[in-house]
Amino acid sequence: MQQIFVTGISTEVGKTIASAIITEALEADYWKPVQAGDLDNTDSHKVAALISNSKTKIHRSNYELQTPMSPHAAAAIDGLRIETHKIVSPETENHLVIEGAGGLLVPLNEDDTILDLIMPNYKVIVVSRHYLGSINHTLLTLNWLKQKGYEVFLLFSGDKHPTTEQIILHKTGVTSIGRIEEEATFDKAIIKKYAEKFRSILLSL
Repeated sequence: MQQIFVTGISTEVGKTIASAIITEALEADYWKPVQAGDLDNTDSHKVAALISNSKTKIHRSNYELQTPMSPHAAAAIDGLRIETHKIVSPETENHLVIEGAGGLLVPLNEDDTILDLIMPNYKVIVVSRHYLGSINHTLLTLNWLKQKGYEVFLLFSGDKHPTTEQIILHKTGVTSIGRIEEEATFDKAIIKKYAEKFRSILLSL
């Protein structure tokens, strides 16, 4: 069974939509270890509302923080310290999709970052969205993961930008799963469409 960690080159690049698509494609379980802010409409809630299959189980976050900011700071506001040894992958016999918070080096406490949650056996899918500076952010993220020895794959989000995509793929040699287009809305039907489109490549990772 696959364990896939979904991270992004920054915040608001489409990780949750990507996670919902991957979850639906594999009929996988979903887990967001650390949620910061909007606890009435968390990323777990969003994924649950976007998938159609009945096999997926949404596992509860280990830390649910009140403030929408970096987890280390949100935890401090709540009078907590995030302890990474308390963040343990849920037991499941199904595929598991794990969604990070923000980018790879977002701090969890004074010592640890999101990177410290990525276990050696996880496959990592990086969501990249084009903006000024995104090439640098994407290359830094991909190269850091590759240097750490992870199996890394790329998923583009948003409008096509061929020169950006080509240089990233050329410089890193990573495999691209494809692109999630700039849709007017994302609902169950759209998520299912992309799940069917990406299912075969996801199963082959």
